Amino acid sequence: MDDWYLQSAHGVRFEWGPTGAERLAADAACVVVVDVLSFTTSVTVAVEAGTRVFPYRWRDETAATYAKDVGADLAVGRRMATASSPWSLSPAALRRAPYTPRLVLPSPNGSSIAASAGGLPVIAGALRNATAVSQWLVREGYGTTERPIAVIASGERWPDGSLRPAMEDLLGAGAIIAALQEQLGTAHVHVHAPADSPVPTLSLSPEASLAAAAFRTTPDVAAAVTAGVSGRELIDGGFVDDVAVATERDACTVVPVLVDGAFSDRG
Repeated sequence: MDDWYLQSAHGVRFEWGPTGAERLAADAACVVVVDVLSFTTSVTVAVEAGTRVFPYRWRDETAATYAKDVGADLAVGRRMATASSPWSLSPAALRRAPYTPRLVLPSPNGSSIAASAGGLPVIAGALRNATAVSQWLVREGYGTTERPIAVIASGERWPDGSLRPAMEDLLGAGAIIAALQEQLGTAHVHVHAPADSPVPTLSLSPEASLAAAAFRTTPDVAAAVTAGVSGRELIDGGFVDDVAVATERDACTVVPVLVDGAFSDRG
């Protein structure tokens, strides 16, 4: 089978959307999903509060059934939040909402990517926790060709269901990849390797290098996300606070890792 799409010569790889996640997961050791506006940002906010977040890929009546099955509250659409159901995909609303120990967070993009990982460790990354995620990946020994990382930018959807690459997710993914480079320089120390083992070189695929370069060469990431089409969509819809939360660069240290169906902090 042709496997040119695996970026298999490299320890850090980059792709888009659920299909990209499914393809790269076939030859990766872990998956980092990035959905800045707003799934993974919302996950970081909820996990900061001590909530276990159960991703769910469908926003339909089955989500309520799933929430009941796992004994969790259900997050609703941004405009559907009420006093009795205050949790939604809005990270600003989640920050204001009362604490809940378990929350189902439906998302057709971020949750679908988590489900496409084929049982691999899945980490929720965003601009808010990019450095914390990269530090965790280093500690766990990921990023070599033996334990490659698949960084997946979620993207958005056009009305026909096709993928729309989203600038904010490219920048969020690039922030994580750039942070890996800054920590490791040209060498990656595998924490589980014997002390006298040769130190492998940190190797980024061209796709991953381009994502990191996009982040580094954007002079004002927050301004870019705010002015981009996804940011404008939320702001015009009355959710300016969601964009503000999403652009809080390295504001939190949680590393949400998907364990037993839910994200919780492993930082």
